[in-house]
Amino acid sequence: MKLVDEFKTFAMKGNVVDMAVGIIIGAAFGKIVSSLVADIFMPPLGLLIGGVNFTDLKVILKAAVGTNPAVTWNYGNFFQAAFDFLIVAFVVFLVIKAIVAAKKKEEVALAAPPAPPAPTKEEILLTEIRDLLKK
Repeated sequence: MKLVDEFKTFAMKGNVVDMAVGIIIGAAFGKIVSSLVADIFMPPLGLLIGGVNFTDLKVILKAAVGTNPAVTWNYGNFFQAAFDFLIVAFVVFLVIKAIVAAKKKEEVALAAPPAPPAPTKEEILLTEIRDLLKK
């Protein structure tokens, strides 16, 4: 029973739960980015280079014979995946940059106010004169 209790303690720690939520949101975000790339960015890009659909780019290594399908090298799918990765990496970069900027602003706001400047020689002399006059 001790192993089960240890696992329960481990699974309920904040970091593990946060990581699980991050993975689930990341998977959903990946689908959104894939759709963004495939449905929004790639069609105009394909149109610009002559109406090419990147996922259709392939080299036939062995033609189909009877019921056996053709053996192809699908380099277009690789281009699509690489483009997806670049967009995801850029978006993650922007998100992290925004988080770091927000943390810097928060640290500046929470920082102690600067100490008042040291009095000048004139202020010191005037303070001494005032104190002497009071006596």
